[in-house]
Amino acid sequence: MTELIQRESLGPVTRLTLNMPQSLNALSDAMLAALSDTFATLAEDRTTRVVILRGAGKAFCAGHDLKEMQAARQSPDKGAAYFLDLFTRCGAVMQAIPALPQPVIAEVHGIATAAGCQLVASCDMAVAAEGTRFGVNGVNIGLFCSTPMVALSRNVPAKVAFEMLTTGEFIDATRAREVGLVNRVVPHADLSEATLALAQTVAAKLSAAVKIGKRTFYDQIGLDLADAYAHTAAVMQENMLWRDTAEGIQAFIEKRAPDWAER
Repeated sequence: MTELIQRESLGPVTRLTLNMPQSLNALSDAMLAALSDTFATLAEDRTTRVVILRGAGKAFCAGHDLKEMQAARQSPDKGAAYFLDLFTRCGAVMQAIPALPQPVIAEVHGIATAAGCQLVASCDMAVAAEGTRFGVNGVNIGLFCSTPMVALSRNVPAKVAFEMLTTGEFIDATRAREVGLVNRVVPHADLSEATLALAQTVAAKLSAAVKIGKRTFYDQIGLDLADAYAHTAAVMQENMLWRDTAEGIQAFIEKRAPDWAER
């Protein structure tokens, strides 16, 4: 049986590969279940500091499995219960990414369309190969990408998101970087190396600080300005009281490497 998600341990970095290249790594029911289980496992993993998410074959992810969706229309309710359950399950998987304690970096090539683009937008960072195309083009087949819109509109300016959603047109990797959907664009031959280098840079930091920082980043985004400052002040107070933070600051003052208890 095909392993839907391949998992590699690269020291403190875990690399996940969506492994259904024949379907362009579509988010089928089975793939969504595998992602949900994998993220649940990673949430309890104390050795992984950064996660890389990529796709096998010629594309990152082409979105939902349209054949499965059409098959659901054969049920007496014409698929109504299935469709609501599908989009709810997919939304839960997307929400699991920012909820993970580890930063998640999308390593993107080929295409990332519809829910595949949503997957990129849900990751904390993204590195794309030159020539990669991004789209929320469900409108082209009469299905507005309403759930992908949630993550996309939280990544890129509103007018950019609305244009992508209503025209169904692709944007290239350079434009995706310009509008904030991806962090870096590199030659295709350098994609894995560049993504791993970014992951290793983050993994070298004090893991506890990155974890508390990621959680607080998403917590404060939804608050008004005064509440955001009040919340982050309390978090920084907590962070400052850690032994490893005190050591890190003293090491900086003394111009030496920190002797952190946590590695």
